[in-house]
Amino acid sequence: MRLSTVILPIHRWAEGQKTWRRAEELGFHAVYTYDHLSWRTFRDGPWFGAIPTLTAAAMVTQSIRLGTLVTSPNFRHPVTLAKELISLDDISGGRITLGIGAGGSGFDATALGQEPWTPRQRADRFAEFVPLLDRLLTEDSVSYEGDFYAAHEARGIPGCVQRPRLPFAVAATGPRGLRLAAHHGQAWVTTGDPKLYENGTPEQSVHALRGQLEKLADACAEIGRNVAGLDKILLTGFTPDRGRPLESLDAFVDFAGRHAELGFTEIVLHWPIPDSDFAADQKIFERIAMEAPTQLG
Repeated sequence: MRLSTVILPIHRWAEGQKTWRRAEELGFHAVYTYDHLSWRTFRDGPWFGAIPTLTAAAMVTQSIRLGTLVTSPNFRHPVTLAKELISLDDISGGRITLGIGAGGSGFDATALGQEPWTPRQRADRFAEFVPLLDRLLTEDSVSYEGDFYAAHEARGIPGCVQRPRLPFAVAATGPRGLRLAAHHGQAWVTTGDPKLYENGTPEQSVHALRGQLEKLADACAEIGRNVAGLDKILLTGFTPDRGRPLESLDAFVDFAGRHAELGFTEIVLHWPIPDSDFAADQKIFERIAMEAPTQLG
C-alpha cells in the first residue's frame, strides 16, 4: 500500500513550494494536483495551472513522483497536452504520472464558452482522446483524423524519459472508461460511488468499490490482461467516510486496511486546507504520512 497526497494549486509559489517540499520530506509516494481552470468552492479564490505548478514542483523536489488527478478533455487537446507532458517528464527526470478522466459538468465544462457536454458526449471524446494521446507520446510523428480530434504530422520527439511513455492513471467507473483503463492504463483511479456521498454508509461504499474492482477485472479479462498488473488508486474525501480517516492514525490505518483488502495499492489524501471540505489537523496528517505505511506493510 502506497500513500500519496494531492495539493490543490491555491497558493502563490513563494508559499506553495514549501508544501511540495514538505510532502517529499514526509515520504509520500507521489504528490498530485488537480488540473482544472477553477473548482467548486475555490472558484472565486486563487487557482493556478496544473502543468506550470508541476514544472515548478519538479524543480524543488528530488525523487517524489508528481502528476495530475486528473486532467480531462474539457479544455485540453491531445496534441498540445502531449508536448507539455513530454517537456514535463524531461524536466522532472521521469517522475510524472498522468491522471486522466472524462471530465465533468463543473466550471471547466463551460469556461471556453461551449455548452456542457452530456455524459455520453464526454465518454465519446474520452474514447478518442486517450488512444490519440497514447500515440502522441510514443510515436515520433502522428497524423490522425477523428470525430473530435485531429493531428497532422504532430511531432513527439524526443518522447518521454519514461519508456515507452509516462504512465496513465485512468479515472473511470463506466464500462467504456474501464475498457480504456484496461487497454491504456498503468493505473486505475476512483473516488468511490458519488451517489453514496451524502447519505451512504462506509459499508455501502466498500461494497460499491468492490463492484467497481470486479468490473475492472472483467474489462482486463476481455483483452487477456491480468488485472493484478494494474495499480488501483483511491482518491479519498469523496466517500461517506469523508474526513474521518484523518481524525487519528488508528482511524486511518483501519480505513486504509479495509481498502487494501479490496485490492487498492495506493491511497491519496488531500493536503489539509483550513476552513474547507479538506480541513484536518496538520500534525495528525503528518503522523499518518510518516507512520501509516509501516503499519500497513
